[in-house]
Amino acid sequence: MMDFARSIPVLPTPDIGESRDFYRDKLGFAVVGEMDDYLIVRRNEIEIHFWKSDDRKLPEVSSCYIRGGEVPALHAEFSARNVEKLSPFTVRPWNMKEFYVHDPHGNLLRFGCAPEEIE
Repeated sequence: MMDFARSIPVLPTPDIGESRDFYRDKLGFAVVGEMDDYLIVRRNEIEIHFWKSDDRKLPEVSSCYIRGGEVPALHAEFSARNVEKLSPFTVRPWNMKEFYVHDPHGNLLRFGCAPEEIE
């Protein structure tokens, strides 16, 4: 079986425990690694790493993009879970259907798929 290379975002967080709780309890990720200064969460093929940063402004200017056919179901699930700071799921001017979530520290998660992938 081929182990394809992939990109994994590594986002800053001032509080590993608060990030763990949000991604696990609100977004349904599993915690697959946790240390005092590093966190790894995964949900199916989506994996995100976090490093502890004392600079509280870094998460406010950090983001990652998650793309694929699972995106519509994620938006429906996050809506049902009443995830705060969840944007509408809409086609953007660049012809991607997207929604956004900000985590408690300001990291922006952008989720998207091509509109033709879901119709």
